[in-house]
Amino acid sequence: MSPITITLALLLFAIVMFVWEKIPLALTSMIVCIALVLTGVLDMKTAFAGFVDSNVILFVAMFIVGGAFFETGMANQVGGIVTKFAKTERQLIVAIMVVTGLMSGVLSNTGTAAVLIPVVIGIAAKSGFSRSKLLLPLVFAAAMGGNLSLIGAPGNLIAQAQLQELGGKFGFFEYAKIGLPMLACGIIFYATIGYRFLPDIQNNDSGAFDVTKDFDQVPSWKKKMSLIVLILTILGMIFEDKIGIKLSITGCVGALVLVLTGVISEKQAYASIDLQTIFLFGGTLSLAKALDTTGAGSAIADFVMGALGKNASPFVLLVAVFMLSCVMTNFMSNTATTALLVPISVSIATGMGADPRAVLMATVIGGSCAYATPIGMPANTMVISPGGYKFRDYVKAGLPLILVSTVVGLVLLPIFFPFYP
Repeated sequence: MSPITITLALLLFAIVMFVWEKIPLALTSMIVCIALVLTGVLDMKTAFAGFVDSNVILFVAMFIVGGAFFETGMANQVGGIVTKFAKTERQLIVAIMVVTGLMSGVLSNTGTAAVLIPVVIGIAAKSGFSRSKLLLPLVFAAAMGGNLSLIGAPGNLIAQAQLQELGGKFGFFEYAKIGLPMLACGIIFYATIGYRFLPDIQNNDSGAFDVTKDFDQVPSWKKKMSLIVLILTILGMIFEDKIGIKLSITGCVGALVLVLTGVISEKQAYASIDLQTIFLFGGTLSLAKALDTTGAGSAIADFVMGALGKNASPFVLLVAVFMLSCVMTNFMSNTATTALLVPISVSIATGMGADPRAVLMATVIGGSCAYATPIGMPANTMVISPGGYKFRDYVKAGLPLILVSTVVGLVLLPIFFPFYP
């Protein structure tokens, strides 16, 4: 079989196994990773490159920073403060989504989720509300917040680079014309109808995030130190470009400080690292790489576009680009999806004589709708263990949000970015 056929077969296998869940998700991702090596689609170095990906390093570091924040009881104290202002679960969801969405507009959405996950778990512990009801809205808001500015997500800059080659550009907050209404509608949705789709999972305490611990004996200096390090880590991430230090390195510095000062022991640091997340993310990155390098991803895109025909109406093309990007981003990173579809979208727009801004915006916005799988974006993977989620929980809670985002996107895109301005 050709590499493309093997890759598509393994993609189908992964989808079926993720939905079926007869074996752990992380094990499925590792089976796919190993199969890509055994079949010669990827060499071993390429297949396992995901395990030294900067996001994986960020995961490990922030699990330790978050673990210390919780291990000292500081997360519970912060949670107590927040719950004084948000009395109900729905109010908490709104507060969490607003804060996360706005932070994600200027920060990495992965970084935003990483620093807020332990805070939200602390809020859940203090309030008595289910953390499974709060963590999915957090990561969904992080994804939507990426559409608020030019630097909100890597895919935004990929589209900008392509547009600049054509002599145009997007303004810094131009993505927010679509992204802000989408975020607002997402928040309203989960505060009302969508609340019912959020899983209510009990007894999902894990690792360092064990809410049954007694924190009374923890020295106050450790609590304060865990909070200071978390705040400084967030600031380091916000000013990543200014200080010239990558998110993953900033996270590592924070983790090392906490261990070296004795805020968290080496044993506790190891215990706070969720290996399921590492293996799931690292393994599925090999599949994303195979889709890219073998041309399987391009083949899917070309097939869909070819099925529309050359004389498709602008709106039909808009729907096709948006939905293709939306589907692919749930099984590849949104960065990889955008990078793959941007040149295809531009060539189609050029052939139709349409404004490439319209097609590029549809590609980017659709590529941010990674809500329906635990592998759609790194933040989704990070909450799978703390939330106690299964694959179907993402589908149940995320698909309705994709529908909401699709409606908002397809209504606003022709208004703000018409094909023939």
